[in-house]
Amino acid sequence: MWHGRTLRSKADAYARFLEQRAIPDYRSVPGNLSVTVLRRDEDDVTHFLTVTHWESEDCIRVFAGDELLRAKYYPEDQDYLLEFEPLVQHYTVTANETSARGR
Repeated sequence: MWHGRTLRSKADAYARFLEQRAIPDYRSVPGNLSVTVLRRDEDDVTHFLTVTHWESEDCIRVFAGDELLRAKYYPEDQDYLLEFEPLVQHYTVTANETSARGR
């Protein structure tokens, strides 16, 4: 999981950037199972949380390199983000449930 903050005035543009650049980058890596970007507006700041699911730690290494906890940034992030958090968080999925839409 990765967390970033941007000014709310830039949030829509950053959301488009994530959809057009970051998500396809994650999805291009074999072993990436899913990418979800969550958004929360709070006063003049917007928080983004990216949650990815992977088949294995080796698959994450293909995307992130050997330093699995170091956050990966794109050059364009400097146009949006208020700070650059140095680390991501990894969790092991212990339970997961998905349901059909509309139920």
